[in-house]
Amino acid sequence: MPPTAATASRLRLPVLARVSGLVPAPLADAAPAAVLCVAMLVERFGAAARIGGRMPLALALTVLLTAAAAARRRAPLAAYLLATLALTVEAQAVAPSPISPYANLLGAYAAGRYGGRGRAWWGPPLVVVGVVGYFAGQDVEVVMPVGVLAVWLAVWAFGWAGAYRLAEQAAERRRARAELLAEERSRIAREVHDLVGHSLNLMLVQAGAARRLIDRTPERSRDLLVEIERTGTEALGELDRVLGLLRGTAPRLRDGAPDSEPGIAELPRLTERMAQAGLAVALHRDTPPLPPEQDRCAYRVVQEALTNALRHSGAGHATVRIVRRADATLVEVADDGSGPPPGHRPGRGLTGIAERAARLNGTAQHGLGPNGGFLVRVVLPVAEER
Repeated sequence: MPPTAATASRLRLPVLARVSGLVPAPLADAAPAAVLCVAMLVERFGAAARIGGRMPLALALTVLLTAAAAARRRAPLAAYLLATLALTVEAQAVAPSPISPYANLLGAYAAGRYGGRGRAWWGPPLVVVGVVGYFAGQDVEVVMPVGVLAVWLAVWAFGWAGAYRLAEQAAERRRARAELLAEERSRIAREVHDLVGHSLNLMLVQAGAARRLIDRTPERSRDLLVEIERTGTEALGELDRVLGLLRGTAPRLRDGAPDSEPGIAELPRLTERMAQAGLAVALHRDTPPLPPEQDRCAYRVVQEALTNALRHSGAGHATVRIVRRADATLVEVADDGSGPPPGHRPGRGLTGIAERAARLNGTAQHGLGPNGGFLVRVVLPVAEER
C-alpha cells in the first residue's frame, strides 16, 4: 500500500531541525560561550577597581562559566551544576556580575532541553538551590529572587517542552515507519500470493490431470503439458515482477501498484485457463469502465475465488458476476462445490481479498452460497467525482 499524505507528512523532519543540522555541533556550542566570555571579561576588567585583589578568582570563575556554557549540550546537568556553583561563588566571594547570570540561564535551558526525560527533572531543584545561594546575604527585596526564580524555571520549562515535543515527534516517526513497514509487508504478501500462488495452483491441478489422463488420452495430456509450460512461463514473469517490487525497480502506478497488474479486461483469458484446468466459468459483466484501483481489485477477487474453487471446493462450474449498482460495484463469484467445511477459517487468499476491499472502503463476504457451494461477494463503493 502506498503511504497516505498524512502518513508521509509525519515522516518529514521539521524544517528547523534540518536547518540546525547544517551547523556543526561544536560551533553551535562554542559560539554563544565565546560571546559570553568576551562580555564577561569586558565587564570584569571594567569593574577592576571594585574587584581589586579578587581579580584572579573572578577570571577563574569566568573561565568556568565559559566552559560550562560550551559543554551545556554534551553534559547538560553537570555543566549547569558547575555554572551554578561558579555563579554562587562569584556573587558571594567576588562581586555580582550583570553578565554572568546569562551564562547560567543558558545552562538552565540546556538542562531542560538536553538533560533527558529522567535526569532533566533535576533542573528545577538545582535552579532553586542556585537562586538561594546567589542571593544569600544580599540586601535585596524579596521580589527580586522570586522573579529570578520564576524566569529561570520558565526557561528550564521551555527547554524541557522542546525536548518533549521532539521526543514525541521522533516516536510518531517511528510509529509511522512501523506502520509503513507492516503495510508494505502485507502488500508484498498479497502480491506474491496473487501473482505467483494462482499460477502455481493452476499448474498443480493441470499436472494432476495430465498424470491421470496420460494413459487413456495422450493427446489431452499433451495439451495439458503445453498449458503447464505456458503457465510456468507466465509465472516466471510474475515472479520477476514481484522481485522487482521487492527491489524497488518495478514501474509503479500512482497508487503504488505494478503497472502491468491485470484488470477485468483479462478475465476472459482467466476463465479460459480455468476451463482448460477443469472448471467451467460463466462470466457476466455489466459495468462501465471502472477506476483503475477497482478494476485491479475486481480481477484479483475473481482470480482468488476461482483458484479456491478449483483447488479446494471440487467445483465443476462457477459463475462470475461484476455489475454496477446505484452506488457500488458488485463482484460475486459462486461455485457448485462442497462449500465451506465446518469450522472454516479464511486463509491468506480470502484475507487478501478482504484487505483489498478495505483499502477501497469496500466490504467482503464469503461463505455458503444460497444454492450450496462457496460464495465470495465484494462490494466496492463508487468513487466520488473530484
